Amino acid sequence: MVSVSNGADEPGFVRFQNVQKSYDGEVLVVKNLNLDIAQGEFLTMLGPSGSGKTTCLMMLAGFESATHGEIRLKGERIDNVPPHKRDIGMVFQNYALFPHMTVAENLAFPLKVRSKPKAEITARVKRALDMVKLGQLGNRMPAQLSGGQQQRVAVARALVFEPTLVLMDEPLGALDKNLREQMQYEIKHIHDDLGVTVVYVTHDQSEALTMSNRIAVFEDGVIQQLAAPADLYERPDNAFVASFIGENNKLAGKVEAMNGKSCAVRLTDGSLVQALPVNVAGTGEKTTLSLRPERVRIAPPEGLANSFDARVEELIYLGDHIRTRVSVCGNPDFIIKVPNAARNDQLATGETVRVGWAAEDCRALDA
Repeated sequence: MVSVSNGADEPGFVRFQNVQKSYDGEVLVVKNLNLDIAQGEFLTMLGPSGSGKTTCLMMLAGFESATHGEIRLKGERIDNVPPHKRDIGMVFQNYALFPHMTVAENLAFPLKVRSKPKAEITARVKRALDMVKLGQLGNRMPAQLSGGQQQRVAVARALVFEPTLVLMDEPLGALDKNLREQMQYEIKHIHDDLGVTVVYVTHDQSEALTMSNRIAVFEDGVIQQLAAPADLYERPDNAFVASFIGENNKLAGKVEAMNGKSCAVRLTDGSLVQALPVNVAGTGEKTTLSLRPERVRIAPPEGLANSFDARVEELIYLGDHIRTRVSVCGNPDFIIKVPNAARNDQLATGETVRVGWAAEDCRALDA
């Protein structure tokens, strides 16, 4: 069972309590989820396809019903409240704009169905368009806009009626890389300015790291880890999270000794590595060592806990760093990110170099 909260004593602004979901009555897509989301938080549900993240969002929106458990918003149960009465804004991947309406009419629509006065509608639409930097495009039709502009309109429409909560389901998936990165910052800035609570779903880990206050990593219907972006990246709890969030070198072995805050792991090639025991019970247990490429040093200083000879297999220039693939400790695909400012001109394919890393940067996780 997963039980994760916002760290405060009071109930979450959004609360999933013992929530389960099955589509066929046998297989659970979401397994006993307990999750609190704080007011004003930007929480991202991150995971591969089929992990349960989108199902959680759809249950919160009211488009799916929980098989078991409760979902609360501001302390009130919303399990049986229809979607249009939940006071929730929604942004989809395909924008879902009305093609026969102008941009301004698209934004006015959720206000009209709420019977807002005409003067208030006009003021709110103008304010929402200015917020997403589209103040001059209110009379355009959606087809006359670029993909990035259409997505801004979709975000503005989700916010124009000042909802309690905004849900975003892979909203940037249809954009090209540069536009997607630009929109990440724009949505983040809008969230910072308005303080609205956002629950965001994506499978893109860099997107999640960029935008979120906290990230819930889903796999097989369960939250594997819930943490701030830096904690998630620097201190993964298990091998799945380490592999899914960012690039990660893996070394397989068995725990040979436990030494308080460190452990000695014998790798399959016979090398002995000092590591930080995170998800291992004791000696004799199989483990996967997790090590970020930027934590590895070429020509390490004396006294570093781990130091080995490595053969340079490949060098790829990537502007700000040299992606260096070496063969070390039985792993022929071990990656080191060498900052361009610290590049070593002696580094060449086929050469043998000394590489090393600190014990605390090498996490002993589940096998």
